[in-house]
Formats: sequence, structure tokens, C-alpha cells
Amino acid sequence: MKRVFVGITAIAMCLWSFSVMALPEGAVGRLGKGSVDEVAFSPDGKILAVASSIGVYLYNTATLAEIQLLYPCRWITSIAFSPDGRLLAIGSGCSIILIWDLSSQKEAAILQGVACWYVYSVAFSPDGKLLASQDGATIKLWDVESKKEVATLSGHTEGVSSVAFSMDGKLLVSGSWDDTIKLWDVASKKEVATLRGHSEDVSSVVFSPDSKLLASGSWDDTIKLWDVASKKEVATLRGHNWNVYSVAFSPDGRLLASGSGDFNNTVKLWYVSTRNEATRLEGHTDWVKSVAFSPDGRLLASGGATTIKLWYVSSREEMTTISGFTEDVYSVAFSPDGRLLASGSWNEVKLWDMTSKKEVATLRGHTDWVNSVAFSPDGRLLASGESDRKIKLWDVASRKEIATLWGGEFRSVAFSPDGKLLAAGSDNTIKLWYVPSLMEITTLSGHTDRVNSVAFSPDGKLLASGSWDGTIKLWNTLNNKELATLKGVRKGKLRYDAIGNKTL
Repeated sequence: MKRVFVGITAIAMCLWSFSVMALPEGAVGRLGKGSVDEVAFSPDGKILAVASSIGVYLYNTATLAEIQLLYPCRWITSIAFSPDGRLLAIGSGCSIILIWDLSSQKEAAILQGVACWYVYSVAFSPDGKLLASQDGATIKLWDVESKKEVATLSGHTEGVSSVAFSMDGKLLVSGSWDDTIKLWDVASKKEVATLRGHSEDVSSVVFSPDSKLLASGSWDDTIKLWDVASKKEVATLRGHNWNVYSVAFSPDGRLLASGSGDFNNTVKLWYVSTRNEATRLEGHTDWVKSVAFSPDGRLLASGGATTIKLWYVSSREEMTTISGFTEDVYSVAFSPDGRLLASGSWNEVKLWDMTSKKEVATLRGHTDWVNSVAFSPDGRLLASGESDRKIKLWDVASRKEIATLWGGEFRSVAFSPDGKLLAAGSDNTIKLWYVPSLMEITTLSGHTDRVNSVAFSPDGKLLASGSWDGTIKLWNTLNNKELATLKGVRKGKLRYDAIGNKTL
């Protein structure tokens, strides 16, 4: 059975409330926007929401300008507007669902009680009173007004990938990695049918606007159409040669769009009445994970891993490309003179010139996520810490690697003010190296969980370490002894997962 991993060791960095991420004072842009997972139009068509590994980007569809970045949690996996366009539900890698009030620009609710790490699908009922969300192999129903869970629907044997309400609100459909589709009666909260026919994971399900048809996309490379009344399959649409990730009906029900991971990275449009392919939209350079029609049916948005394309439906021509989405950036640091910015992401470090705002170098050699980067005080060296148990030291001028230091899953690196010591958080310890000789001096032990951050005091006599055990420790760098433990910090752990893998 095929399995495509959309992200490797994606790090879910939770914030327990929403925030709007404006650019800092003096900043002129963002370098990298994360990778795209889903796109959705607001009911009035004025806003395009993009779920990414960085947060939720909102775009004005008239001007295509970025409105804002909502940053509730790392790796946003699902988004849905309420029917009145007032609320935005966001499923993420934080084991929670967050609801944002678009009119007041404030957090409306946090729905907790989700057992799985990633919430892969959320959907509002047509009247806006219920929210359905996937939770592992089950579906949860939430009362939107009270923010309370009202039901858990069980029956699938593997993770649920997609949920959708019928247009009349009477039925809920769920697609699962157990290769089946289930129909649920919303009023009674009972299963009414199980639809079988796909040979691999069902990745996307959606009702037609009149609720008479159901479309399902699968990792068996096909799309199936089902008659809702008889619960029977009426057609199989073939033409993709790789996993079908997303399907969507046009508002008039005449067209069906599908996004796939096939080799030419196409979006296909299908005539629903004849079951024939209408056209293929080409131009993406990576998997098309999400497709969505604008409410008036004029536009189709398709989300690849690093780009979003808008298409004119009538002419089948590309309107524009929204780019700038990249692999996750996990760490950034300015050089002491402010001329360079270093960024760490998947298996590489990039150097950016702050005058031209252009990339000037890519430092390769890492094999996993680069979690932390730090310049030495004189700007001559750059340290980069990696999840795969190593730190690399780079000569900034020559862009060459000069050493690899081993020892643990490094979450944070820091130079002492005089540049002679390098500290790194490694698992539940801190390691210290003497930089001139590149020799390890000592390992500071005492934390009971991963050390996520280290920092020297301005005079270099103290080292602070923050850990997932909920404590901060202060260390004397002259004798390497613990001086104090600061308690009272709420515990919170980053979580790891491979997006697309069956971990629910």
C-alpha cells in the first residue's frame, strides 16, 4: 500500500491562544511561509484562507494582498468557515481545535478533549450550530454556541481523514484510512451506511450542492461518485496516476475538481453529468493537496506544497500564483553586525543578505530538522543544532563546515559572550564545548525532560536552561555547578509526527 509522507518529523509547536502575527517594526517581509495543507474561501468569496505549517494566512481575493497571519499553533491541517463567515475553525497539530472570530479579530473558543495530535478535518453544519471534527478513528460533534462536545461517533477502524455535512444538514459523511466511507444521521447520531469500494485510504469526501451525490477521493488514484439515496456507487473517475488528496463540487454542481500527487501535479475538472474529464490544469510543481471553488464559482483555488494557484473556471486559465511558501523555518538569527540572517529548516541552513533581502548561501550537510542557529559574537562562526544528534559549526566567510559535534537531539545552541563556550540543550542535559579546541568540557545534568532553550548572561558567568519538565535552571559556568532551579512554569511539550502517516 502506498504511503506518501508530506512532512518528515513535523514539529507541532503549540500556543494555547490565537494571535495575529504582524510584521515586527522595521521588517519588510517574511522569508518562508511554511508548506500549504489546505485552502478555503469565505462564504462571501472575499477571503482566501490558507492552512500552512506556519499558521493560517488570510488573503484578500480582490487584491490578492496578504491580510494577516493567524498563528495559533504549528502545522495547521484543516480550516473551515462558518456559513455566515463570522467564524473560522482551525484544526492543528496541538490536539485542540481553535475558533477565531473574524469580525472582532479575537479568539472565540478553544475546543479541547481531542485525543489525537493532528485534527485533519473540520466542518460546520449548514446552520452553523454544529462543528464536526475528526479525532483519530472517531468523529466529534461540538455545539458551536456552548463550545461543548455533544457526541462522539465511533465505527471506523482507522483514522478519519475527512468529514462533511450534507447541504440540508441531515447527514454527515466521513472518509477513513480504513478504506471506507460512513454516513451518519445528524439528529440521532447513528451510523446509517458504510460505503465500500475504494481499495486504499479515503482522503476526501464531499456532498454535491443538492445533496444527491457524494464524491470521494482515494489513495487508490480514483474518485468515486455515490448516490446518497440508494447508498450505491454510480461512477468511478479514473485519470490520476497517484493519490487523490482533495475533491470539491462547483457551487452549481456541474463540475468536480480533484487534486492529486500524480507525476505532473495536475488539477482535474470533471463533468458531473457525463462523468468525463473536462480539462486538466497544469502548472504546479508539487502535490496538489487541496482544491476549493469560490462561492460564485468563478475561481478555483488549488494548494500545492509550496504554492497556491487561482484559476478562472470558465476559461480554464491560471489567474495568479501565490508563492513564498517553503519548508518550515524553525530558527532564525541575525549576525552581530546585522548584515546577515541565518535560518534553519529541513536539513539545511540559509544565509540571507539584509540589504538586498536575497538568499546568499545555502549550507548543506544536515540530515534532519535544524532546530537552532546562532552566530558567534565576532560573527565568524555559525552553529546549527539538528534533531539528528549533531551540531555543525560553519565558517561564515567561506560558507564551509569546519566541525560536527555529536551528542543528542539539539533543540537550542548559544555562544558565550566571549565566544569561547558553546552550550547546547541535548535531550534532558546541557552540553558545553570549548570552541577554540572543539573539545567537549562537560555535561550538565538535572533536568528530567528535554532542554528546549539555553542562554548565557551578558557577563558569561551564568547559563540558563529551560526544559519541558517545567523548570528553568541556572548554572555557574566557572565551576559548572547548578545554582538554582526556578519552578512554577506550566509544562508543555512539543510533539513530533510525520504528516500523512497513520499516527492517530
